[in-house]
Amino acid sequence: MSRPHPLDRPAYASLTGPHAHFAEWRGNVVRYPADVSPFLVVPERPDAADWADVAALAGPGTVVPLVDVLSAPPDTWEMVMSLAGVQLIDNGVTGSVDAEAVRLTAADVPEMMALVERTKPGPFLSRTIELGTYLGIRRDGRLVAMAGERLHPPGFTEISAVCTDAAYRGQGLATRLVRTLVAEIRARGETPFMHAAAHNTTAIRLYESLGFQVRRTATFAAARVPGEVAAA
Repeated sequence: MSRPHPLDRPAYASLTGPHAHFAEWRGNVVRYPADVSPFLVVPERPDAADWADVAALAGPGTVVPLVDVLSAPPDTWEMVMSLAGVQLIDNGVTGSVDAEAVRLTAADVPEMMALVERTKPGPFLSRTIELGTYLGIRRDGRLVAMAGERLHPPGFTEISAVCTDAAYRGQGLATRLVRTLVAEIRARGETPFMHAAAHNTTAIRLYESLGFQVRRTATFAAARVPGEVAAA
């Protein structure tokens, strides 16, 4: 049998590869620390023991992501989201380092989280910045755009948290940050990739215009662990 491609299950490939130092395991279930990333990986066809391990690891009442899971959770779990998505991969993006892009640090996290709250690009938590490089652009000292690196399967780096304050959209700031990250990722000998919700056609068209192409579709789902979990 051929080995699966790292991008077929990128969170698992990250947590068993370059991000293994973040991995928290219980049985066949692995996740990032809860303040780093919400990603939690279960087998594609989890059995009752796997679901019990998810519940024990995540905790009662927690909403957990279920990416490309082919079996439904137990009846006692509440499905809270099921969203069609796409995975895009570099197919000739022009990478170029932008002199105005600044490297963000832990000291910038409160401002980064505030920008994420205003723009809703996806989860960004208090320690997400530890996953890779995050870059920003400031205007009058205020952070108005950012983008960074999230999942890191062997040989690949995901560009994520791409966002711009509403008052500064239309100026190409996010594009400049993406191109800078592409240049840095390529300089490490890796390939950039991204994810987007399928309904976000505006973002997909933008990424395709930069030189990304859709590699595959995906389903982004999430379920809530029952409020009370039986002891293992």
